[in-house]
Amino acid sequence: MISSWASGLARHRTGRLLAAMAGIALAVALVAALGSFLTASKATMTQRAVRSVAVDWQVEVQPGADQNAALSLVRKTPGVRAAVPVGFAHTSGFTATTQGSTQTTGPGIVLGLPDNYRTLFPGEVRSLTGHPTGVLLAQQTASNLHAAPGSTVGIKLPGTTGVRQVRVDGVVDLPQADSLFQKVGAPTQSQPVAPPDNVLLLPAARFTSLTRGATSVTTQIHVARDAALPHDPAAAFTSVTGAAHHLEARGAGSVLVGDNLGAALDSARQDALYAQILFLFLGVPGAVLAASLTAAVAGAGGERRRQEQALLRLRGLAPRRIMSLAGLEAALVGVVGGLFGLGITALTGRLAFGAVSFGAGAGTWILWYAVAFTIGAAVAAAAVLVPAVRDLRTVTVADTGRSARRTGSPWWMRIGLDFMLLIGSWLVFRASSGNQYALVLAPEGVPSISVSYWAFLGPALLWIGAALLLWRLTLLALAHGRPVLARLARPLTSTLAGTTAAVLARRRRTLARSMVLLALAVSFAVSTSVFNSTYQQQAEVDARLTNGADVTVTEPPGAQTPPSAAGALKIPGVRHVEPLQHRFAYVGSDLQDLYGVRPDTIASATSLQDAYFAGGTTRQLMQRLAQRPDNLLVSAETVKDFQLSPGDNLNLRIQDAKTKTLRTVPFHYAGIVKEFPTAPKDSFFVANASYVAQATGSDAVGAFLVDTGGTHQKTVAAQLRKQLGAAATVTDLTQTRGTVGTSLTSVDLAGLTRIELAFAVLLAAGAGGLVLALGLAERRRTFAITTVLGATRRHLRGMVLTEAVLLTFGGLAGGALIGWALSEMLVKVLTGVFDPPPASLAVPGGYLALTAAAAVAAVLAAALNGVRRARRPAVEELRDL
Repeated sequence: MISSWASGLARHRTGRLLAAMAGIALAVALVAALGSFLTASKATMTQRAVRSVAVDWQVEVQPGADQNAALSLVRKTPGVRAAVPVGFAHTSGFTATTQGSTQTTGPGIVLGLPDNYRTLFPGEVRSLTGHPTGVLLAQQTASNLHAAPGSTVGIKLPGTTGVRQVRVDGVVDLPQADSLFQKVGAPTQSQPVAPPDNVLLLPAARFTSLTRGATSVTTQIHVARDAALPHDPAAAFTSVTGAAHHLEARGAGSVLVGDNLGAALDSARQDALYAQILFLFLGVPGAVLAASLTAAVAGAGGERRRQEQALLRLRGLAPRRIMSLAGLEAALVGVVGGLFGLGITALTGRLAFGAVSFGAGAGTWILWYAVAFTIGAAVAAAAVLVPAVRDLRTVTVADTGRSARRTGSPWWMRIGLDFMLLIGSWLVFRASSGNQYALVLAPEGVPSISVSYWAFLGPALLWIGAALLLWRLTLLALAHGRPVLARLARPLTSTLAGTTAAVLARRRRTLARSMVLLALAVSFAVSTSVFNSTYQQQAEVDARLTNGADVTVTEPPGAQTPPSAAGALKIPGVRHVEPLQHRFAYVGSDLQDLYGVRPDTIASATSLQDAYFAGGTTRQLMQRLAQRPDNLLVSAETVKDFQLSPGDNLNLRIQDAKTKTLRTVPFHYAGIVKEFPTAPKDSFFVANASYVAQATGSDAVGAFLVDTGGTHQKTVAAQLRKQLGAAATVTDLTQTRGTVGTSLTSVDLAGLTRIELAFAVLLAAGAGGLVLALGLAERRRTFAITTVLGATRRHLRGMVLTEAVLLTFGGLAGGALIGWALSEMLVKVLTGVFDPPPASLAVPGGYLALTAAAAVAAVLAAALNGVRRARRPAVEELRDL
């Protein structure tokens, strides 16, 4: 019996089975792919955090403690691969005499490095010129002293007499100076704003002899770890910080640990949680949609299934056997669809990421495959078996002989559930996007992090509420708009326009369900693609804000480089060079950065968005600076602190270039600046460069913004580094993009995009075509009777195409509106992902056009197939039915 039933399903219900299997396959593939990708992404975040750290721990030996005992204690700590002592000596200044001129710097630091230090910690020191070993001078210090390899530098050490001389062997850069010169044991927020300007590196033996008798000499033990860490950044953070605290406890106050690795993982664990949130926000709706598609496919054959059950009951088959046959169909759909979905997942992983595991560990990706397969089986049971069991218990054989028509409104329409959900979504959105709201809360240094998961409620309620509202509007339009439907159908159906409108009104529930399903698939594609495009856009904006332009040449502090030096930077590949002043100014007792710009040309080298300013657009505010040179753009924080109103006088104290004293310079508050290229994220000023130069007696430039047209940044930067040597710091956009990008960026959000958007296209095509095709297949009897009554093939084609056009237009329009609303809400709720927040959403027109084309093609193919099948002679069709 079971084998016969299975073969009968395969022969006579092939389309319905394949369609249901396709829905299960999409749900399984999406869950397995996203789950495996998420797990692999977390591991990638941990690996990136580990690679970004040059020195894992900086263990500072406390005053009075035995250095050798501390070193032995550290080396015996589990997970420590290498540990070497590094000396730190504070100096009162350096001196150098070059070309008859003596240069003197302010306080600095001398480091004593063991011989194998650069081998153990290759990312800490980068050679620029001269020998890579010996006496090494930091790039900025070399610029301050006008020194180069071969120069003699004098060191003033507190506690000693005279100046001790060393000969410079090379000039180096310290990429991780912020962490290298941290105040060990102090909270991150209390660390110095910037590392010291003046640094000299000595071999350990030379350092010991040179600093003999000096005060303010300390020792740190720099540690490289090789302990295996969990893949999850949060778990890795807990492991590393726990080990650091354990070392401090064993040291009994003799050592303090500067946990650089823990600090990197601290940031990564927050990004990992955001990646998990993106998985829920962007992936779960797709899986739900695939399950809904399966349910809709199964529901399309509900009437036929009830008739088959009635026939089996009339022939005396026991209810238990009927349930087993329904279970067989559910098992076929679940198992075959699930296996097919896992195959799609493996193929996707292999093509997009080079491995079926998406880069995840063996245990985790197999677990996700198993979870996805189980979900697919559950969806199949809910879509196929549960309705069959319900019909078996509630529908009698006599009921199947009557055409039951529901005339009343659904219960959710009567109570206004759609309106309640939309109002609830708006309320949750208002609360979750208010001031000081944080979706992810990761307190500094605290192992546990929390997520305000209730913020998920806003988009979820919007998605469901908007779908129900579209359902309501479709039902109302089809029920009360028959005259309009008839006029719309007349070009395709001619004299059967009224009949077509009547059929559409009678089938309004089925048509509304299909339209809502298509709209949800389209909204999923729209919201996912717009979010990902906006993220990529803002990641680029963040990198450009940090670097300033395609390539930026930053002059060392104190350099008196005139704007005319821009001409030397116009090498091949450079379109424009823009000088940018960088000074410091006091407002009251608060010291802030001051940037002097040329208002007419600043936008030629860098991108300025209206979102960076308040009180006017970019063009308007730049015009204000040009028209009145003493105008000043002020940060919002300063406006609030000093209660400023537009036009107020604001006196800043700026250093005079000649006397080196502070002089008061009057300005007028003209607008608010929130972000500006190369500027810090807190408080700063933007002024007219000519006015600043006139007021201070110097037109010295702090940086040159080099525009390369968005191409060849690396090549231009390399040529400028070779040309300028150690005289200036050259950074390019590609380098900065990797530096400022969070570990969430390292997940390669494009990978998540490829997975989700590919499935979104498939879901849109399935929602548009599968349900319509199965619905048309179930109406073969209706078409046959219509043919017998005199309808021509042109009439039948017109009826089918009218329904297809109505479904396509309503689904695409509704989906576009829902997707736009969801995109706005997702970007607002997930503000923490964006830095800075976007001024407008990025719309991927090409992808959305592809999605619409796929949906239209699927609907059209289903309609044409229905028309083709309707051409079969009516007598033969009725005989088979």
